[in-house]
Amino acid sequence: MSKKPISPLRQRLIDDMTARRFKEKVQNDYVRHVRRFATFLGQSPDTATSEDLRRYQLHMAQQQVSPWSINSAIAALRFFFIVTLERPDLVRPLRLVTEPRKTPIVLSQEEVARLIEAAPGLKYKAALSVAYGAGLRVSEVANLKVSDIDSQRMMLRVEQGKGQRDRDVMLSPRLLELLREWWKAARPQVWLFPGQNPINPITPRQINRAVTAAKDLAGISKRVSPHTLRRSPGLTRGSRPTCSNRAPTFA
Repeated sequence: MSKKPISPLRQRLIDDMTARRFKEKVQNDYVRHVRRFATFLGQSPDTATSEDLRRYQLHMAQQQVSPWSINSAIAALRFFFIVTLERPDLVRPLRLVTEPRKTPIVLSQEEVARLIEAAPGLKYKAALSVAYGAGLRVSEVANLKVSDIDSQRMMLRVEQGKGQRDRDVMLSPRLLELLREWWKAARPQVWLFPGQNPINPITPRQINRAVTAAKDLAGISKRVSPHTLRRSPGLTRGSRPTCSNRAPTFA
């Protein structure tokens, strides 16, 4: 959040989101959307009427704002008026809009193999292999710890993934072998994939850069991101709720 003095109304919105454990990015997005609405209104957003909200959604549509951005703004305004202002009656005119569905870009098994082989170093080969083989999101790959590897149960523990939930995913023998190769080469202490400063994990941005570099080296013309690996078919993936208190084993 900005370090500038903020109004009591904005602080109350932030407090309401903090109480519900919204992530910082979500909080920033919600504050930005409410601020944009206030700019459109020309006065404090707590003075708005239901007609003002209807006009604002019409304004966004006329400005050709993307459906995703409109729905994000609606979510923020609904939270602001329902939770912070306790005025649920005002948001009735707001309607979510249909987002066009696009066929996701996927890679063939051969393209995945080329991409991973072209990754800049063993660390990134292992990280991209986890994204593909275990079907993890880039943030989940970045935040893996050495202790998350349970070779006895052939499970990979994912802590605080989407929805702030822990889960276990299946760990294939080939992926475990590669992760062991990486561990023996680098001996990471806490984070499975440390950043430039080993105290911190690698960042999703670093993984994104590695994917871009590998894509170019592999001669793949498709638009590829770490999430592309997660969507691409070829391996059997599985997950189940975390249910064991046994200590993870890896080395």
